Amino acid sequence: RLGREGRASLAAFLLGASVAALPVVVGSPTALLTAPGLRGRLAFVLHVAGVNAALLLLYPRPLYKIAVRACFLGFVFGCGLLLSRSAWRYFGWYMCSLSLFHYSEYLVTAINNPRSLSLDSFLLNHSFEYNLAALSSWVEFTLEKLLFPELKQITWLSTVGLLMVIFVDCLRKASMLTAGSNFNHIVQNEKSDTHTLVTSGVYGWFRHPSYVGWFYWSIGTQVLLCNPICMVGYTLASWRFFRERIEEEEITLIHFFGEEYLEY
Repeated sequence: RLGREGRASLAAFLLGASVAALPVVVGSPTALLTAPGLRGRLAFVLHVAGVNAALLLLYPRPLYKIAVRACFLGFVFGCGLLLSRSAWRYFGWYMCSLSLFHYSEYLVTAINNPRSLSLDSFLLNHSFEYNLAALSSWVEFTLEKLLFPELKQITWLSTVGLLMVIFVDCLRKASMLTAGSNFNHIVQNEKSDTHTLVTSGVYGWFRHPSYVGWFYWSIGTQVLLCNPICMVGYTLASWRFFRERIEEEEITLIHFFGEEYLEY
């Protein structure tokens, strides 16, 4: 069940995603972002202004902070849908994947473990390194599209990347739902009374399914974008990050559950 914060975030996400309906309004379904024209620019300005006014009117300050982030992610998703109908199709797919990943992290936490819910559950401020990696992938895609456009027209490879992103993100969310209140975005150093060792569902296939999902999701985004440099960089950086995090977490799990976890 969704609490107040979850319902507010979902409504705001859908409100932001409504930008995808603008082509119906301005009558330019194929190039609203790449060649918007005066009507398109005006429609975007009015949409952004109207959405922000609606958020300010509908939500008090604590909920507004949630709603504005969810709305931003919805807006990115809607713009991704628009770009997916242009020559920047694969970057549009990427935008949809990226925004859904971050928003669903918050939404599933709201359903699953509302006591740990916070603005950080969107993972938008994960780390400086994460943001730098994302920016690097955007720069690489843009430069390569301008200099080597044929590199960004490998449809089968981008499709494989998209399917990879969808599958492993579903795996991550399945792990969050299976773990229930045991899942937390922050590694726990103290065992609470509600902590239990989860071994069923996807945890019967992977010891750390949420990390498996995130690891391959990060690589999949670069396969989708056909970014050879960032694909190698993401693989190495993600492997190092999750190796260190899993080592720390497994020590904690052994401390929490002892022989039960070692047997698992």
